[in-house]
Amino acid sequence: MWTSPQIECPELPAFNAADLNAVIHAFQAAPGCRLRQLWLTKIEPGFTPTMVQAGWRNNVLLLLAELKDADIFSLAEQPNDRLWELGDALEVFLRPVGQPAYAEFQIAPNNQRTQLRFADAAHAEFARKSSSFDTALVHKIDFESHTWVRPEIECWYALLEIPASSVSNSSAPLPGSEWLFSFCRYDYTRGRPAPVISSTSAHSRPDFHRQEEWGTMRFQPRKINYETVNHVNFAGQPG
Repeated sequence: MWTSPQIECPELPAFNAADLNAVIHAFQAAPGCRLRQLWLTKIEPGFTPTMVQAGWRNNVLLLLAELKDADIFSLAEQPNDRLWELGDALEVFLRPVGQPAYAEFQIAPNNQRTQLRFADAAHAEFARKSSSFDTALVHKIDFESHTWVRPEIECWYALLEIPASSVSNSSAPLPGSEWLFSFCRYDYTRGRPAPVISSTSAHSRPDFHRQEEWGTMRFQPRKINYETVNHVNFAGQPG
């Protein structure tokens, strides 16, 4: 039986976030997880693979998603549109262990973004049942993103830079902390009545908000720059 993933997030080197090649290089050693359809007995026709890699830098969670897609599009036109209804979208759910509030970040291929924050599971359930997310919307979106659309290879990429303060109520640094997470996808194809959805979580039914089935993300300690350390003597002066 496949269970939800466990990710050990390493500190990543500095990179140019606008350069896809530089981004891919920075993430080359970062762990990744694939999206699946565990609530089905077999993969749905039209399913295409997605890989999301994770790391951190400067108290910011960094995610790189590679999404295979034969028909890449979104009708979203402005921040906080309902991306999951308007075309292709990647959704990221994050909740620090022990905290009831959780955050949701969405990105479309045209780099339109949506950000929500739920006070707890009951708040999320009310918003979903009423189909009104006004009380959960973060009107001043505070995560950064870049997208690259490559129709010639039927793929799009997304980089998300999510500050820890957007997720956690604590001011503690990321290293050593533990979050629950889920990466999910809506893959629309024009002419098809419904999107193909998938998730990293071991969902028993297609409900992305089932937190008990999310994965666990742990942030590794900060890397030590031994080259710098070796140039400092025991008196604390340059050697």
